[in-house]
Amino acid sequence: MAELSPGAPAPDFSLPADGGENVSLVALRGKPLVLFFYPKDDTEGCTVENLAFSALIGEFDKAGVRVLGVSPDPVKKHDRFKAKHDLKVTLLSDEGHQTLEAYGVWKEKSMYGRTYMGVERTTFLIDKDGRIAEIWPKVKVQGHAEAVLARAKEL
Repeated sequence: MAELSPGAPAPDFSLPADGGENVSLVALRGKPLVLFFYPKDDTEGCTVENLAFSALIGEFDKAGVRVLGVSPDPVKKHDRFKAKHDLKVTLLSDEGHQTLEAYGVWKEKSMYGRTYMGVERTTFLIDKDGRIAEIWPKVKVQGHAEAVLARAKEL
């Protein structure tokens, strides 16, 4: 698969979301979208990232930008995670990894000498026409949601 880059069409997806909703890229056309991929619910970095985007959800709403988090966790786990931390972002479940693979974020990782497949924390800003406007690979959580918001306001 070719590496995604700004200007390219964003791969379509249709995924189950927390609360029982189903969300697809096609249904969201006409408004910009932040799609942030994260490894796992209720882990330190992922919780901080979700809280940061949740804290800014009013600003994203004012800018007309939808914010979606995606991980391979099941919907029920997303529901618990969202309730526990009072998260305001919509969380999508990609247990089969099709969307994670289409966006190139399902990668071989290594920790303590062990290799495994997992999500590389990455954020995509998608414009109202469904094209990739910006990509933040290998995200460092601190200040990231603010940087994404600033760029999203430019669309």
